[in-house]
Amino acid sequence: MTDLPLSSQHVLDWHDACLARADWPVSDAPLTEAGPEQGLRFWILSNHRFNNLLWNEEDLARRTQVSAEEIAANKRAIDRYNQARNDATERVDELLLIALGLVEPESARTDAPVSRVAPGARLNSETAGSMVDRLSIMALKARAMREQTQRTDVDDAHRASSQAKLDRLLAQRADLGRCLDELLADSLAGRAYFKVYRQFKMYNDPRLNPALVREAAGRQAG
Repeated sequence: MTDLPLSSQHVLDWHDACLARADWPVSDAPLTEAGPEQGLRFWILSNHRFNNLLWNEEDLARRTQVSAEEIAANKRAIDRYNQARNDATERVDELLLIALGLVEPESARTDAPVSRVAPGARLNSETAGSMVDRLSIMALKARAMREQTQRTDVDDAHRASSQAKLDRLLAQRADLGRCLDELLADSLAGRAYFKVYRQFKMYNDPRLNPALVREAAGRQAG
């Protein structure tokens, strides 16, 4: 393989194209375009969609004039979308590691992937998938801040402050994109590598969450 499997510009363009859609993130159309192989773009868009759904639920969970039941529903949705977001991030890492030749393909999704890392390569503390995830969140932040610059119900000072923050967010997003490109290039050249770091969200697992374990034990005792 002589070409990188992904560039930050691909990610930025895909994220922005989704956010420009009026039906995003309700529609699941981008999640079915990749076909049965469910490739890298599929999982990047999946991660982005779940981040957007998570963002929306986080806004709703801050409401102060709704019932406790509605807030509880928001919290459960947040947990569900956060788990799905992390699962998609891990899948991005697995596919990139395979594409870069850093892992035996058949072992990529196991708990003991077989490494193909070149001797002397440095381990990057952040994975490429987590960078893609952060780029998604920064795209959401930039959109939200841009909307603040366009408000007509606030004064000029608010819009100016929001514009300054937007400029900083866009600079940070560009910096992160360059870091992703450098990690992928260094990984392809054998100078660097990353791993899939499983998140192990214990609170979502009824076998590991102590409160859910106690609930289950109580039901069995009753």
